Amino acid sequence: MTTLSLKAHKLYPDVKLPVFSTKGSACFDIHAYYTPEIGCRFWNDNRKDFIERHDKNITIHPFQRVLVPTGIILDIPPGHSVRIHPRSGTAIKQGMSFINCEGVIDSDYVEPLFIPVVNLSDVQSIVINNGDRIAQGELVRDLHYNIEEIKSPPKQKTSRDGGFGSTGK
Repeated sequence: MTTLSLKAHKLYPDVKLPVFSTKGSACFDIHAYYTPEIGCRFWNDNRKDFIERHDKNITIHPFQRVLVPTGIILDIPPGHSVRIHPRSGTAIKQGMSFINCEGVIDSDYVEPLFIPVVNLSDVQSIVINNGDRIAQGELVRDLHYNIEEIKSPPKQKTSRDGGFGSTGK
């Protein structure tokens, strides 16, 4: 049996590679790689564009959005993708989540990995330092399928009636 490998290229010698925290971890931890020289990109609603910042750390104020650098480029095996998830601890304790809820990295993307973070707290700023764990990722096998148009709406398959809470609590 061959073990599949997810390869990662470090853009800088002191970058922390993704790592599984425990033997039972389903996902690997992804760390921020930040120095003031590298900087990071914050979204500016007024300009409808990113602005580059070079502060001593990454401080994300309430409802602010930022692309957090990781300092790595993933080499994802063909037929797979990497799914990036928020960390539950930082989500509940700090309000840190992702702009797009879950990131999907396709196997043909071979550019530096940035984590699109948003601060959902309405009062607390989030401070990210170099080396902080900011996300978790998993290698996922792609399922390829066709999408076919059908002329009639699908028939009811169960007793379900509706959505958005229709199955009860």
